[in-house]
Amino acid sequence: MTIYDACESSPQIRLSRRMRIALFFLVEGVAALVIGLAALFLSFDPAWSAEQPHHAVLRPSEARSGSLLLKTDDGYADATRLGIDVDLTVSGPTVRARVTQIFRNPTKDWMEATYVYPLPSGGAVDTLKMVVGDRIVVGDIKEKQQARAIYEQARQNGQKAALTEQERPNIFTNSVANIGPGETVLVQIEYQEPVQQSGNEFSLRVPMVVGPRYNPKPVVQSVDLRADGSGWGAASTDPVPDRDRITPEVLDPAEHAPINPTNITVRLNAGFPLGEVKSHHHQVKIESPNNATRIIKLTEGPVPADRDFELTWKPAAEKAPSVGLFREHVGNSDYLLAFVTPPAVEQAQQKPLPREVIFVIDNSGSMGGTSIIQAKASLLYALGRLQPADRFNVIRFDDTMDVLFPTPVAASSANVGTASSFVGALQARGGTEMVPAMRAALSDSNREDPNYVRQVVFLTDGAIGNEQQLFETISALRGRSRVFMVGIGSAPNTYLMTRAAELGRGTFTHIGSVEQVDERMRGLFAKLENPAVTGLSAKFSEANADLTPSVLPDVYRDEPLLLAARLDKLAGSVEIKGRIGDRPWSVTLPLANAAEGKGLSKVWARRKIADAEVARTTRQATPEDADKTILALALEHQLVTRLTSLVAVDKTPSRPDGEPLKLAELPINLPAGWDFAKVFGERPRQPVQPAERRADTGDGKVQVAALKRPVPVATPSPGTVQLPKTATDAELKMIAGVILLTVSLLLFMFTRHQTMPN
Repeated sequence: MTIYDACESSPQIRLSRRMRIALFFLVEGVAALVIGLAALFLSFDPAWSAEQPHHAVLRPSEARSGSLLLKTDDGYADATRLGIDVDLTVSGPTVRARVTQIFRNPTKDWMEATYVYPLPSGGAVDTLKMVVGDRIVVGDIKEKQQARAIYEQARQNGQKAALTEQERPNIFTNSVANIGPGETVLVQIEYQEPVQQSGNEFSLRVPMVVGPRYNPKPVVQSVDLRADGSGWGAASTDPVPDRDRITPEVLDPAEHAPINPTNITVRLNAGFPLGEVKSHHHQVKIESPNNATRIIKLTEGPVPADRDFELTWKPAAEKAPSVGLFREHVGNSDYLLAFVTPPAVEQAQQKPLPREVIFVIDNSGSMGGTSIIQAKASLLYALGRLQPADRFNVIRFDDTMDVLFPTPVAASSANVGTASSFVGALQARGGTEMVPAMRAALSDSNREDPNYVRQVVFLTDGAIGNEQQLFETISALRGRSRVFMVGIGSAPNTYLMTRAAELGRGTFTHIGSVEQVDERMRGLFAKLENPAVTGLSAKFSEANADLTPSVLPDVYRDEPLLLAARLDKLAGSVEIKGRIGDRPWSVTLPLANAAEGKGLSKVWARRKIADAEVARTTRQATPEDADKTILALALEHQLVTRLTSLVAVDKTPSRPDGEPLKLAELPINLPAGWDFAKVFGERPRQPVQPAERRADTGDGKVQVAALKRPVPVATPSPGTVQLPKTATDAELKMIAGVILLTVSLLLFMFTRHQTMPN
């Protein structure tokens, strides 16, 4: 008997015929819907295996909002907490930054805390201070292994110690040992970097969160062993040998309030009367002591560390200064920093050559959320700027790749329309196999055609751990192509972007929000469509100079040429020459007129270290020679590098003998706008017990009950913990569920037809 029949025959139910029919439809429809939704729910497989615990709070009644729980031998306790204070002082062409990390241990245990955090890739980290109570311990630069050994010994001895290590030029780790119960320890680092300039605008950027990295599976090579016993063994190579060092725990924002509150203050002394000063991603309040100075603070105090802080400023006059020259005397040397922006000059004798543009768009899981919207809007804008004489192609990649046309095609309205439809349909999913896409983009079937300027426009967040493989690919295959990197999202990998653009003889543009698409893409196309300044050289009339970069790069419209040099004397002048399109160009700067600058020696040394890293990548220097250069510069100028670290040790032991030391690897926020499920997979239906983690002293154990490290990787190696990729096949599961739902509804309609009264 159907619901309709029951209503028709029951004497207790007095309903009109129309109402009974409506009730029948309603109840039967709900039943079908429930069946369909159940099928949809059951079509989802958990994206985490039993070895992949999710960030589930196992004892939520004991946790405050946004807090984490540590499972100890005798129960649960709050995890070590972190607060961050960033203080920046802009003095003309340079930024001096002081970053204070405040580690508080609310537990009853002695703790060791480690925290992975980002810094600007061009920042020269030169100072470490540890503040314990009323004592300040200043760190020393040591070779990396030596610094680690000093830290480990202090940790075992019960002494408070801090260690700052570079994992990438833009990723650092701070470790703090022996934080006592209820204690707070401050770790303060400082760095120096040049300001950035583009046309009429100056800027600085403070990265605040390390975006989760996709780490490709290690490549294992093996051969069959011969029966005669003279076979070969197996060889293994890992494209990301330090994957554990760059993949901190990431909290699911659906289950945890934001953490790591950060306060930011900028003291801006531009050196010229200021016009507009703007924070692009944070609300700020601005004080104006005078026409050349601004003090910028966050409007509502500390904010979660989940997106980059970007500040831009413009001069009060219509045009920014086109030349800047600054000096600093340190030791027996003079250091020079020069900014020179060539004038915008159009081609005089000939029209610009048509372009062959290869657009590459990253649609991997880390691009989920707002990033894919920004990337698609940027690429659609770029397609609309193509001229009929141009030709183009579009490549999209995640852990697979599609090339839209077999070869580059003319930028006709039909072809551009096809490409626009292709881009509009893209969804974010899968891993981030960037190297094959770059290889395909640099494959130049028309390399013998001199009538086209070849450009690669690469849109991505750069969230990979195998940056070195990408750099080697660009260095080996770039040919006549120029690579223009477009960084997408709230926390792009700027180290990858800037180095890839440098190796590809192009530029880096960042788009942090949809509102920036038009402005930033217009700026990029001003570079793409106008002649670069090429053939640049610099000659000093009297001084002997150690110049960086040693080979001057091409610069594009509205870009300054940034030179740093160490001189034996501050005398004479420097002449810079080049060609703008088909015209010669030169400018001469008298060194005696240079203004006083701060931290220029650090900027020079950091750029020289970057030169050595590039020479290592391009094989212009052997790894041994490059490392020797890097180590000598780092020790002389007291900088943290791939080969050196800062270590600070409080001489007085504080942890009593016999007291265990427990490890807390502090988590980070998911970058703003990212989709957690796209990066780490769908949430499981049931919470899973977390795996035990042990501090490597061996004398204490601790479980992080609120989190487990989810790392976006490719397929796991046999015998290892299976980790999530940067997306799941949830979309396919959802489709299956929808099909089941549709079938249920069809069955309902058929039943209704059979039971409808005449």
